Amino acid sequence: MQQGNGNQTIQGLVGEALRESTDLAQKEFTLFKTEVSQNMRTLFMGLAMVVVAAVFAIAAVMLLTESLVEWLASVLESEALAALIVGGVLAAVAVGLGLWGRSAMMASSLTPQRTLRSLKRDAEVLSERGA
Repeated sequence: MQQGNGNQTIQGLVGEALRESTDLAQKEFTLFKTEVSQNMRTLFMGLAMVVVAAVFAIAAVMLLTESLVEWLASVLESEALAALIVGGVLAAVAVGLGLWGRSAMMASSLTPQRTLRSLKRDAEVLSERGA
């Protein structure tokens, strides 16, 4: 009789372990989906910042270039040199904003860090139970 109880106990433990593993896998998948969704929002925000940077760069070129070039040309007495200086500064601003937007979209920011940490922690707990 004790063997029968032992088998039932083992079967019960295996069944419970399978249920817990299934629940854990479902929770991990839900966490993964949530984290990827949040990371995608961050990616789209970075993309939006790049677009906004481009709009500001164009607006800056259109609104300020002519007046700034004319002012600098009167100071330097060279319209070509003034245009070169103003164009260089505006290009540097545009590049800086573009690089900032690109850094917001880096691939490493898409990695689901919390899910990876949770999976590692779960694996450690399961390995401790098995030992």
